[in-house]
Amino acid sequence: MLIGYARVSTQDQDTAAQITALESAGCELIFKEKASGGRWNRPELHRLLGQLRKGDVVVVWKLDRLSRSLKDVLTLMEEIAKAEAGFRSMTEAIDTTSAGGRMLMQMVGSFAEFERAMLRERTRIGLDAARKQGRIGGRRPKLNTHQQEEIVRLVHSGKKTAADAARLFKVHPATVWRILQRAKAP
Repeated sequence: MLIGYARVSTQDQDTAAQITALESAGCELIFKEKASGGRWNRPELHRLLGQLRKGDVVVVWKLDRLSRSLKDVLTLMEEIAKAEAGFRSMTEAIDTTSAGGRMLMQMVGSFAEFERAMLRERTRIGLDAARKQGRIGGRRPKLNTHQQEEIVRLVHSGKKTAADAARLFKVHPATVWRILQRAKAP
């Protein structure tokens, strides 16, 4: 069965042109959605994926109707492949029901994997350079050094419990626990 998916981003747009193209392509069932392609929360798309059976083919008018994110497109392609279904994009002439179409999607996946690896490498290099300059990432501490020392002193002297110190300094008890753990470390 050919199953169509039509999507527009905003309420003032219309799926009519996509639906006409999908109907002329022979789609028996068409899911329509008004949602951003950058969002993963698209109920109609998830209904479509849940309904896929072996041998079905998901048809879109254009690849960006499925998603604007290459990562999401590849994730969706994996979901379609798990269902032993195919995928066809009318505008880009991508058809995973053929050997050539599957090869094209594998090449796209390879480029995406390469891009993710390069991004991880650049991020790691940037973080290493920042550490060498004395900068560390992450969230700024909620309490300054003096406040942390005060918590350690109050708890260790027995004047306050860790829970009391957390309430006093308006922080989560886990924050106090971490401060106390660091104070024990040599």
